[in-house]
Amino acid sequence: MAKVLIVGCGDVGSRLAATLAGAGHEVHGVRRSAFTLPGVTALCGDVSQPASLNFPSGLDYVFIILSPGEPGVDAYRRVYLEGTRHVLQALAGQALRRIFWVSSSSVYGQEDGSWVDEDSPAEPATATARVLLEAEALLANSAWPSTVVRFAGIYGPGRLRLLRWVEAGRPVQAEPLLWTNRIHVEDCAGLLFFLFVQDVSGSPLASRYIGTDSEPVPQHEVLGWLADAQALPHVAGEIRPGGGSNKRLSNRRILALGYRLRFPGYKEGYRAVMGMSEKTG
Repeated sequence: MAKVLIVGCGDVGSRLAATLAGAGHEVHGVRRSAFTLPGVTALCGDVSQPASLNFPSGLDYVFIILSPGEPGVDAYRRVYLEGTRHVLQALAGQALRRIFWVSSSSVYGQEDGSWVDEDSPAEPATATARVLLEAEALLANSAWPSTVVRFAGIYGPGRLRLLRWVEAGRPVQAEPLLWTNRIHVEDCAGLLFFLFVQDVSGSPLASRYIGTDSEPVPQHEVLGWLADAQALPHVAGEIRPGGGSNKRLSNRRILALGYRLRFPGYKEGYRAVMGMSEKTG
């Protein structure tokens, strides 16, 4: 069994920790505040405070799953870039088999609705996404093998932004089409565990993967379906100038590796979130 450290035991990290512990691995989790998880050794640490990072020795794998806690480029730089730098420094001397680092598909700045995969150019259009790409480079230049997973928009229990959007009745861009991509939080943790299992078994891993479901869809279609599912009026569709993130993410690489999505599309995922039956909606 492997000795695993998860730096950032939030929603995704806690789900992953529980899965790893349930599979018999020795799991240590780090969070800024005190917490308890069955089968997990809980550690308090803040990646922005390097003196607080006291990791156990003899680690095999490390997952870095950070969240800035607030918007803005300064917070991103403090947590994602400098925080990752501090974690790597605290890991000095460890003989790790691999580090997994959670990033975002926002590093792809495509605005034309085109298909994007792991080999597409990552040319961020925002300052926060540029910070993520800088942090990814730290991993690529570290002393250990690493894999970056760039997740699409994460939704699930407690992540109800689109449901609140429908309830508020805010207008949505309908023309030109605004493509969106998402992944259920259970598939985030599931994919990370799957990649870990592949590495443990000796299967070669790529340096990066896109974590997204199999159904890129225009934003107004998602909101329309959610409105119908809740018996609410459809939000108004607007014609807006082009520009901004607009891409269709491909998940062919993770599917080719053998991962099977629990929620391959937004309807399956939101049915689970809203406690709907398969026939509803």
